[in-house]
Amino acid sequence: MQDVQLAATSAIHHAGEAASHAAESSGHSITHMMMHLILQLAVIIICAKIGGYLFQRFLKMPSVLGELASGMLIGPYALGGMINIPNLGLLFAEQQGFAASAELYGIATLASIILLFLAGLETDLAAFLRYSIVGSFVGLGGLIAAFAFGDLCAVYWPGNGIDSFMDPAALFLGVISVATSVGITARILAEKRKMASPEGVTILAGAVFDDVFGIVTLAIVMGMAKVSMSGGVVNWGEIGLIAAKAIGFFVVVTSLGLIFARKITAAIKKFKSTEIIVAICFGLSLLLAGLAEMAGLAMIIGAYIMGLALSRTDLAHEIEHHLEGVYNILVPIFFCVMGMMVDFSVMKPVLAFGAVYSILAIFSKVVGCGLPAYLMKFNMRGSLRIGLGMLPRGEVALIVAGIGLASGIIDQGIFGVSIMMTVITTMLAPPLLVKSFDGGSGLRKEMDDMGGEIETIEMEFPSRDITEFLVNRFVRALQNEEFFVHHLHTDKPTYRVLKDDIAFTLMQDGKKLIINVPNANQHVARMMLLEELLSLTDLLESTKQMKNVDEMGSDLMSGMFA
Repeated sequence: MQDVQLAATSAIHHAGEAASHAAESSGHSITHMMMHLILQLAVIIICAKIGGYLFQRFLKMPSVLGELASGMLIGPYALGGMINIPNLGLLFAEQQGFAASAELYGIATLASIILLFLAGLETDLAAFLRYSIVGSFVGLGGLIAAFAFGDLCAVYWPGNGIDSFMDPAALFLGVISVATSVGITARILAEKRKMASPEGVTILAGAVFDDVFGIVTLAIVMGMAKVSMSGGVVNWGEIGLIAAKAIGFFVVVTSLGLIFARKITAAIKKFKSTEIIVAICFGLSLLLAGLAEMAGLAMIIGAYIMGLALSRTDLAHEIEHHLEGVYNILVPIFFCVMGMMVDFSVMKPVLAFGAVYSILAIFSKVVGCGLPAYLMKFNMRGSLRIGLGMLPRGEVALIVAGIGLASGIIDQGIFGVSIMMTVITTMLAPPLLVKSFDGGSGLRKEMDDMGGEIETIEMEFPSRDITEFLVNRFVRALQNEEFFVHHLHTDKPTYRVLKDDIAFTLMQDGKKLIINVPNANQHVARMMLLEELLSLTDLLESTKQMKNVDEMGSDLMSGMFA
């Protein structure tokens, strides 16, 4: 045992010496570099969380916009490049043409992996399969339109040096325009109590397909970009091979993950420790992310696939719950770092291009997603709602833009255009979507009777704690009955519940518990909720058999001084 300790101590010593030598070669000690990094993280976390809160609280906008704005404000191209700290230098300084140090960008990359791992974990495969027809057409229509308009806008805009549809920068502008941030839409649907409406279900299903198609498209474009940047000429045969490789990797690895996920989790459960189980699952997501990068794809693809594979296991909720704290700290760092990369000096020449690109991004989603919906069962009003619901871009668009910038595929100006488009679509989507739900049904007359009315079950309890306790019990009861309970990242605790043909939403609003359920399924929700209310009543009755609280307090206090 002593030999092992000596060997470990020696290894740590040699590793420290190697790190110190590497740091000294750059002109600073390793301790100085880590101190600089810690101070940067302190400023980023504080500013990102405060910025997110201010945007959410006072401007009624998503917190991600506040985190982005905070990054722009404290970045090396704004205040960060002006504040000079004694014995430290600039707090945030541009390094070799890049806004973030390798260490800071590494932390942001880890945050992006967590973000996509949880996105895959929260992907609703039941809805993916149940609404596969309408969802696939809506998602595919949005992808084709957004990619084509984004790519063509880059090609035909004069003076940006992009003259080919296959130019890596043009391809990336197409991919950046594709991704939908369904979290923003889900929050609005929950607040409007439209989550279980035909439009709400279609938007959520379409967003799932949109994510999958977008991930595969990114993999294809990454392969094409690497061929182009290495000096090769991409022909249609090579494109076919790249596409086959990307789709093959996604389909094969995802299929293997779904097949063996339960066996893997069964083996991990033998540790009988939730902390170990969650850590191993997250480690597997990092492993698959690294393998995806080795295969020529992006790391976020591997992380998303691992989350997707685990989404149907009984560990999904536990993993999400235990990683929530890490998510809340690291993901704002990612958005803030993305904001720091916006160079205002190179933005002036591309403002007009950014405005046109943003307008086309809006148009492409509204038309690309709305048209397939109109051709299937929705009227003009319903089609517009679906198009607007798929409008906001967010985390995936920023991750793709960051990958393009770090790879040298796009420059600072194009990256700024991507941020501009993300901000505009995210700001416009909420008020437009809310306004679109004013009016009648979104289904055609011949389909309206088939949709069924939405029943709202609303109950108010004496305190927020009782409501939260009942919601948690209700969620566990649903999971025990093999319902798929999908926790949405919204301001108020909101859950999407699915099983076979049953679909409804559950939301806690302060002291109120609100369930929006189609009339045909409302008896299921009512019966299960009644069972939990009876269990809660029995629990409260059993507390009456306990000692008087004053007596219990006296016993505790007397024990302290015994």
